[in-house]
Amino acid sequence: MNTLNHNRTYSLFLGLLMCSLVSFGQTKKPLSLDDYAQWNKITNTAISPNGNWVTFSYVPNEGDATLHIKKTEGDTLRTAINGKQVAFSANSKWVAYLVNPTKKAVEKLKEAKKPILSDLQLLNLESNKVSEVKNVKGYHFSKTSQFIAIQKNPMDKKADHKGSDVLLKDLNKDITLNIGNVANYAFNKEGTLFSYVVDANEDDGNGLFLIDLNTLRTYPLHTGKFTYAQMTWNKKGDRLAALFGTKIDTLVERENKLYYTSNLSSGMTTAIIPNIYSPEGDANFPKPLTICDYGKLTWNKAGTQITFGVKAQKDVIKKDDLLKADVDVWHYKDERIQSRQAVQAKQDEKATFTAVLNLDSKKFIPLENEEMPRVTVSKKSDWAVGSVDTLYRKDLTMVRGYTDLYSINTKTGAKKLIAKKVLRNMGISPNGEWALFSKDGAVMGYQFANGTLSNLTERTGINFANEEYDIPVEKPTYGIAGWSKDGETLLLNHKFDIWIISLNSEAVSNLTQGVGTEGKIRFRLVQLDPEAETFDLTKPLLLYAYGDRTKKSGYYEVTAGKKPKALIYEDKMMGRVLKAKDTDNIIFTQQTFVDFPDYWTSNLAFKRPKKITNANPQQADFKWGKRVLVDYTDERGHELQATLALPADYDSSKKYPMIVYFYEKMSNRHHLYSMPTYDDRPHMSAYASNGYLVLMPDIVFDEGLPGSSALDDVTSATKEVIKLGYADPDHIGLQGHSWGGYESSFIVTQTDMFATVVTGAPLTNLVSMYNIAYKRSGSLNGPILEWSQGRMGVSPYENLALYQSQSPVHQAKNINTPFLILHGTSDGAVDWNQGLEFYSAARRLGKEVILLSYPDEPHHLGKEENQKDFQIRMKQYFDHYLKDSVAPLWMKEGIKHADKKRVGPEVLKKGE
Repeated sequence: MNTLNHNRTYSLFLGLLMCSLVSFGQTKKPLSLDDYAQWNKITNTAISPNGNWVTFSYVPNEGDATLHIKKTEGDTLRTAINGKQVAFSANSKWVAYLVNPTKKAVEKLKEAKKPILSDLQLLNLESNKVSEVKNVKGYHFSKTSQFIAIQKNPMDKKADHKGSDVLLKDLNKDITLNIGNVANYAFNKEGTLFSYVVDANEDDGNGLFLIDLNTLRTYPLHTGKFTYAQMTWNKKGDRLAALFGTKIDTLVERENKLYYTSNLSSGMTTAIIPNIYSPEGDANFPKPLTICDYGKLTWNKAGTQITFGVKAQKDVIKKDDLLKADVDVWHYKDERIQSRQAVQAKQDEKATFTAVLNLDSKKFIPLENEEMPRVTVSKKSDWAVGSVDTLYRKDLTMVRGYTDLYSINTKTGAKKLIAKKVLRNMGISPNGEWALFSKDGAVMGYQFANGTLSNLTERTGINFANEEYDIPVEKPTYGIAGWSKDGETLLLNHKFDIWIISLNSEAVSNLTQGVGTEGKIRFRLVQLDPEAETFDLTKPLLLYAYGDRTKKSGYYEVTAGKKPKALIYEDKMMGRVLKAKDTDNIIFTQQTFVDFPDYWTSNLAFKRPKKITNANPQQADFKWGKRVLVDYTDERGHELQATLALPADYDSSKKYPMIVYFYEKMSNRHHLYSMPTYDDRPHMSAYASNGYLVLMPDIVFDEGLPGSSALDDVTSATKEVIKLGYADPDHIGLQGHSWGGYESSFIVTQTDMFATVVTGAPLTNLVSMYNIAYKRSGSLNGPILEWSQGRMGVSPYENLALYQSQSPVHQAKNINTPFLILHGTSDGAVDWNQGLEFYSAARRLGKEVILLSYPDEPHHLGKEENQKDFQIRMKQYFDHYLKDSVAPLWMKEGIKHADKKRVGPEVLKKGE
């Protein structure tokens, strides 16, 4: 009897427990804006050289970041609030990082007008002991791992001299050298030598110095009352160069000389022989040029040439001699309009022309000048490629970017034409023997030594032009995949496969054996060594793989002459691989719409991957949707795809409200995690969590018909989703921003298919937009509309009717749909007046339109309070028209300017 009662009680307990578990499973809540603060992104990821340690930071939408230092096969060793700029020592014994103050502390420092400083923490991974240095600007480990150089912030940032203390710490012996007034420092490649520049108050003790790290002996290489700049080691680490000079009050630029020395090594027994190159002593150095201290100093591999920047010296103009009036002269002969010059003023002020000094002959060769402003110099040969665009930059009817290419012998300065009117310069081969460019889908190679030009891809029988590139200019290729170790073999991407093309023979082959084309898988080579410039074709290579139609991704292994072999290939978006320098240990991300891109660890075979981060465990508490792919065909016959987010708790017997969000190609985001964050676009995860479908279709464009093309593809995709039974046809809205804002604005003038439209930062009048400046660059919008994203192919002066037919403003009379415009008044990409024009036209025509204008905001809302405000208003707007929710006051009646700070978006009607 007692047992029976006990069993009944136990059964009742189990029943109640199961009910509570079911109930608990049903308590997942829809995602709201208030929940966004809980979400973290991951930054500061690194893996130690031995592969045993990783670092990563969880960075929340609100609050302070947390840096984690963790064993790949163990628990977290240490955390640091707001840790950043992480680096491991080469022996994996040490990890260093800077630590910023908390956000609250930063606010107090700003209020007190005090500097915001970082501290350095140095952690011994073997002992778990940490040391700290206050007020640190930056740091570097030596390659030997024996030393770390730590530079502190200057005591007085307003001081004329740039130097501050550097602590050179011997990690083996616990010895620290304090070096004062250091402006710049660097270890050589092997980590056996340490060089630094002193820049002290009133030039007291200024100079270039060298420390032998085996003996800690200091060598003063050059000293004097000079300012030193651009200290540079060669790649091997046995040669050092720097500029030094004195500022003359009557001249704009400092008059510099070049110091260089060679045969440096640890344990030197011979005297260091200095070399000085002085422009004043070189009759071939053209006046009024001078060597600039802000032009980059670079060694070639052989250590026989140094390149540096030169520019014309100018006299300082006294303030009293400057023009009192303030006027910009916009002249029709200007190659760059005044607004472009204004934006680039600081860049122009620091612009230099590249020149080279041949150290053996002491011969100075100017490479760049006004006529040839861009030169690419090989570090492994005596050749360079120069670009001359004089004939093309003055022709305002022509596509921007055409140049004539020239070969330049950097020993003699001799120039020879390679080709005219080239749009796609592809650079110089790693061995410095070839210059490449593309022309009409072919890759052309110019051999410097014999001056011959040949079609490198003709023998493949394939056109390498990117067939999907729908901008109305010459199509680019799919790009260079890489080079062989000897630099004599080119690896070239096609749409799916990778080709091997010999430069010194007729040999060609398909590295991926046609597997990509056969399976519609895009293969791309992965460079695991960030310092490597080439690939060893005798060894297995890693390929990134992406399924063009399936949206699967992963990694394959390929060996030349064999078919690629899948290592991991799944219905996910696989992220970039970070490999440990000394082992095959790797870390990588994988994500889906549901799964945040956490990090995983494995080896290069991707065997038994293990998850090592868990940035957003709170997601389990919220409703979350999923995605499906939708295939559709547009009216022009293009077979396209879209990705469709389904609501949480999707029921196939129901039809749902839907938001269509678009730009250009969107289906490749099928497995992209939708991170809840504050910005100015709809978050698919949040809308799916709240009962919406979110459709993201692909768009392909016809020349001259950007709006009509978007209309075709967006409506075709929408019709397909309706046909498949997902969407409620009476409750579908559009949202687009920037170019997507243009498209959504055009679509609302052409169809009544959609219940409402939200358009952000929209281009609405192609005619007026054509002749105004793109504020961020200062350039006119005309070339963008003709030959870039606008895809018009002609100017409005050639076909005004075409421009008007594709302009939302000129079609506004056709609007029958309520719509909302977002625009920041300081938009530097799409002028705020474009939003105003559309609002004004619609208002004049009696259409239902609201413009949300955010003062002093750029192209994308930058202030968190404004981002949150717009997220609230956008959802209210969609909820009203797509879910029949009650409209708030700002939608029904508007808000007076005087009341805009008093009435929030949550107010539904007056008095509430």
